[in-house]
Amino acid sequence: MEALILNYWWVVVALICAVLNKYILRFFFGMVVVPEDRIGLVTKKFVLYGPGKELPDGRIIATKGEAGFQGKTLAPGLYFGMWFWQYNVTMEEFTIIPEGKIGLILAKDGSEIPTGNILGHKVECDNFQDAVRFLENGGQRGRQTSYITSGSYRINTMLFQVSVTDMVRIQESMVGIVTTLDGLPIERDQIAGKLIEGHNNFQDFDEFINRGGNRGLQPQVVLAGSYNLNPWAIQLEQIPMTEIAIGYVGVVISYIGNDGNDLTGADFKHGNIVAKGSKGVWVEPLGPGKYPINKYVMKVEPVPTTNLVLNWASARSEAHNLDKNLCTITVRSKDGFPFNLDVSQIIHVPTTEAPKVIARFGNMVNLVSQVLEPTIGNYFRNSAQDSDVIAFLSTRKERQESAKEHIRKVLDEYNVNAVDTLIGDIVPPESLMKTLTDRKLPKSKR
Repeated sequence: MEALILNYWWVVVALICAVLNKYILRFFFGMVVVPEDRIGLVTKKFVLYGPGKELPDGRIIATKGEAGFQGKTLAPGLYFGMWFWQYNVTMEEFTIIPEGKIGLILAKDGSEIPTGNILGHKVECDNFQDAVRFLENGGQRGRQTSYITSGSYRINTMLFQVSVTDMVRIQESMVGIVTTLDGLPIERDQIAGKLIEGHNNFQDFDEFINRGGNRGLQPQVVLAGSYNLNPWAIQLEQIPMTEIAIGYVGVVISYIGNDGNDLTGADFKHGNIVAKGSKGVWVEPLGPGKYPINKYVMKVEPVPTTNLVLNWASARSEAHNLDKNLCTITVRSKDGFPFNLDVSQIIHVPTTEAPKVIARFGNMVNLVSQVLEPTIGNYFRNSAQDSDVIAFLSTRKERQESAKEHIRKVLDEYNVNAVDTLIGDIVPPESLMKTLTDRKLPKSKR
């Protein structure tokens, strides 16, 4: 009977040991088991011996065995010597970054970010999985320029806080305008930073900084695609690409770059025309197509290169709308009668002359309002004053040829070809027509 009772108690003890095995090993041997899908975050409660008992002022993560949050984590596996009265081990899940996302890193400890910068620079630390290396290599406290891409990471969350955000996707026929939030100040007299190469479309922001990149508006744009862009470092605006239709060229006006040499020569005194890449009007216009133009650093002015018809007629306007403010011309004859006439002017701007037209006038609307409208209107008003209404009507063909030649000479001075000048409807005054009718009626009665 006693043997039976003894065996019973041995069974009970064995069962208790089996159940409490983990705690017994933890108590006597300091054993810790870290599962395959976890990491162990260690807090050291105190230091038994040695000089480094306390963390330096301003630090919260221990890298040399000091008491406090430990930089070194426990990877999946079996560990001894982690007695519960000295160490607290917290099991933390791996940090998972899904596909199409990136992880932004905020460091809670490290050296100070230099004055003038807002982000901590990149240091070698195995994608923030080695907190000790991060701190020993000079990692800075605060938001980081670097990020982690999709995958699974053993991140010490006592040092690093991870925020998951979307990758940036730029749609087809769109262009991304970039403004950087960190870097050197933009140079004086410039509205955008200088062009920096080698940063993989701003995805390697540390390389951008190391090559002397400026904070603020950037001249470089980002084309359609998916990008790992740190929103703490990059602001992105998507706009449509600039389209130049068939029958047009695009004259580029650049607001950035160095002051280039004028390529027009001494005869052209109405603005500088410069080589591509310089500040000013570029000598080479863009042909038909779509272009990734940064609208904040340059402007593309469309210039039609086909024959362009402009109507001085109140009831008619062309699709280009350059003549929408033109109306029928009212003139006064030598004998004092006012009458109206419609005029059509056909012009052509050669591709090579388009930059000169834009340099002189700014756009095609100004060409029409500042040159064509006063030139043609004044010519026909002056011409009408030299003749009575009947003579003007009877010499219409000759006056049309004279107008064509006069307007051709004027437009040649503005780098525009006058193709033809056409006189349309001529509407004599009603009072004159009544007088002529009254004169004819008695003759017809005879």
